[in-house]
Amino acid sequence: MPRQKPMAPPDYFDAAYFRRWYGDSKSRAFTRSDKEKRADFVLSYLHLLDVPVKSVCDVGCGLGHWRDALGQRRPRLTYLGVEVSPFLCQRFGWHQASAADFRPKRQFDLVIAQSVLHHLNAHDCAQAIHNIASYCRGALYLEVATTHDWRTVIDRKHTDPAVYRRTGTWYKTQLARHFVSVGGGLFLAKRAGVALLELERG
Repeated sequence: MPRQKPMAPPDYFDAAYFRRWYGDSKSRAFTRSDKEKRADFVLSYLHLLDVPVKSVCDVGCGLGHWRDALGQRRPRLTYLGVEVSPFLCQRFGWHQASAADFRPKRQFDLVIAQSVLHHLNAHDCAQAIHNIASYCRGALYLEVATTHDWRTVIDRKHTDPAVYRRTGTWYKTQLARHFVSVGGGLFLAKRAGVALLELERG
């Protein structure tokens, strides 16, 4: 079967895209305060689990809200922003790459992939998860809407509809090869060797 082309080419994520989904209060999907709350949760939960967070890779980092939120809480951590958008890479100096082909030579304590994987077709999405597993030595924070989410909880006024919609089972199957869910969008890398009680698993 020939490889599918990605739905959204890099230039899809231009200045107008980010004005609509991140700047306009009537349509924006995320705010700085949203990332601050998530950063508090992620860092607190990983601290509870004794998972150190000294290095972070943010795949699809967008405007850098995660960098700011994490930096305020952990000023000494190292952060790498990875972004497919030429517009944002030129503006902020992010490392330009797609999650489907980004393969760094180092590993990170925490990898973030928020609202990224649904922009990739099934082949590229599976490859992205495999890639992330290769450079995640601690935890993955993942947010992606499933077909069930689109039917039940997604606010379509604040969500880009031009995405691939897949079942939760599809994602869980891909992730289970490398990660253990601990709830709240957090997945521990199996290589991290963290001991979990049965009911701590998502």
